[in-house]
Amino acid sequence: MGLLSLGTPLPWPEAKPLADHVRSHGISQFLSLWSKIKDRKGDKLLWGDEIEYMVVSFDENKQEALLSLRQAEILQVLANSHEQAASQAPDMIDEVPTFHPEYGRFMLESTPGKPYGCTSKELCKVEANMRRRRRIARSHLLPHEVPITLTSFPRLGVTDSPFTDPPLEAKGEASRSLFLPDEVINPHARFPTLTANIRRRRGAKVAINMPVFHDTNTPRPFIDPSVPWNRTLFPEDAEAGQGAALPDHIYMDAMGFGMGCCCLQVTFQACSVSEARSIYDQLVPVGPIMLALTAASPAYRGYLADVDCRWNVISAAVDDRTKEELGLEPLKDSRMVMPKSRYDSVDSYISTDPLNRPEYNDNPLPVDEGIKERLEANGIDPLLSNHLAHLFIRDPLVIFSEMVDQDDEVSMDHFENIQSTNWQTMRFKPPPPGGQIGWRVEFRPMEVQLTDFENAAFSVFIVLLTRAILSFGLNFYIPISKVDVNMKRAHHRDAVHTQKYYFRKDVYRAKPRHHTREASVAAAARNRSTASSRAPSPGAGQSQSNNARQTNGHSTPNNQRAAEPSPARHSRAGSPDFGPVEEEYDEFTIDEIINGVKDSDQDERSGFPGLIGLVYNYLDSLNVDVETHYELGLYLDLVAARANGSLITTATWIRNYVRSHPEYKFDSRITGKINYDMMKKLDEIERGIVEAPEFLPPFYAKRRQATAETEK
Repeated sequence: MGLLSLGTPLPWPEAKPLADHVRSHGISQFLSLWSKIKDRKGDKLLWGDEIEYMVVSFDENKQEALLSLRQAEILQVLANSHEQAASQAPDMIDEVPTFHPEYGRFMLESTPGKPYGCTSKELCKVEANMRRRRRIARSHLLPHEVPITLTSFPRLGVTDSPFTDPPLEAKGEASRSLFLPDEVINPHARFPTLTANIRRRRGAKVAINMPVFHDTNTPRPFIDPSVPWNRTLFPEDAEAGQGAALPDHIYMDAMGFGMGCCCLQVTFQACSVSEARSIYDQLVPVGPIMLALTAASPAYRGYLADVDCRWNVISAAVDDRTKEELGLEPLKDSRMVMPKSRYDSVDSYISTDPLNRPEYNDNPLPVDEGIKERLEANGIDPLLSNHLAHLFIRDPLVIFSEMVDQDDEVSMDHFENIQSTNWQTMRFKPPPPGGQIGWRVEFRPMEVQLTDFENAAFSVFIVLLTRAILSFGLNFYIPISKVDVNMKRAHHRDAVHTQKYYFRKDVYRAKPRHHTREASVAAAARNRSTASSRAPSPGAGQSQSNNARQTNGHSTPNNQRAAEPSPARHSRAGSPDFGPVEEEYDEFTIDEIINGVKDSDQDERSGFPGLIGLVYNYLDSLNVDVETHYELGLYLDLVAARANGSLITTATWIRNYVRSHPEYKFDSRITGKINYDMMKKLDEIERGIVEAPEFLPPFYAKRRQATAETEK
């Protein structure tokens, strides 16, 4: 959750005058670091994941599922356990996972003890590592508490009954929320200060409005009766009735509604800054696709929403823009209009790859001109200068009095103060000073999944896709404005199947010459047949998406390395080598983007291999043994099945469960009993106690129970 410093946080009136100081010294710190490590190369291709959990407390007598606020106690116990493990087996300490605080006091974040490598065998260990983390967390909770990897808690902020353990009243000074008590916020000084300073800078509480799902008995218009419209505890209480709460929407008014969501993030270490920038760019168009594919949050504040994803909730939850910056009033006290929240989609590509045409950066990009000029004067190229000067249009939200004056040659705290509070779908991360960590890229859009199998599957898929991008020089560039369109479409209910998304038609720099589609199909069939005959027997199950991959696959025989595509043509936009940008992309379904487009003389997109096909292409170039190929195939098959609809998303499962519950009145409301039963069911599904064949592969339950037995 960003930079966690110790000290005395300044309230907004004292922090605001220091904004230019922090920005100026933040750039000084970056330039100092850049001069030392800009030419650094040869770092290992490492990666890691971050998984966030909600700690749910079950009251069996009252049949309630509540959010446990014991984060500090739990983390202390986990830290003690970590220290004990270190003393007992110091050589194994890197194998012990770590747990971290998050914004919500009901949340935990876990990471592996050390980064993973990118070998195919190491990728097969990811799920076991995730299971171990969940097992460790669960073993240190109270008997009635459960760690659930759930993106949004459906009854966070309800007013008809308590939703926290212990029960608390919403009357906190930091958020001044009608719904959330400040006690749900992590007590570290950064978090309540961040909450209060966003409100103070904005001049009002944040206003989050998600469209309500209109079911048969949902009132039209929907005016939420659970909002305490007449409360007068704080001046901001009147905002709901003055237009902040929209009709036909679920209204939320605090940072905790967004930062209280859980997600799955993957961070890659590149071998150089150039490679990191290339990975960053190529994954930007993939972000909305993965957001829709991992959709897991269709419910907020006790109601079903007409969206499936969290992203817009968090974007609004930390939107600190003033009315002037929003363009609602003429500029007077603010520097510029800002088109987006500081939590939003990426605004520009940053790679110097010649395939990065200027036309792709077609969004308005407000920048701090002084910072841009300073960066370019110090040798930073225009693309990276624009990126940083755009991030640095934001004010620092939390400044600690003890850290105002820093040594810019050794510290990066002022830089990170701005960098870590720009929350975009991708994050380009310089190495920390004085360490062994290299240039990194963070992939941020994915929603956390219920099971470790799913989280491993999506993480491994993104890692393999990144390897394929680098190995084959793939080109996913489309105009950044089309990525924004895709982000909007990804939020729709059942966006996997109801929406189309812009994607590049030809992802190769030059057509690969090493095989035909027919060869890919034959190779994939051979690999699956061989692997199935040697697959582990106890509960391992079988792959479910052979047909999708065999129809749309794009791979090479196991005994043949894939040929590298032809080198890129070193030309920029406007040269004869490039045609119109509009001819480079088209609209695809997610099934087509993931699983490929069948050959057809009538479809100009014919032959698009699909991202799964590209990944298999890469795997086949490695001569992966059949057992490893089979295990990785289970993960890729899950991704393929979610894309083609043979398995539903978490969001669809939650929506279907609520609407089929006997207590549901088809009025969009999620009662305490519905929520309790659903949390119980989700925990049972994760542990393999009950099956969910429409949601998870049919082998999952037996496989999960088998691994639980072996890991005791």
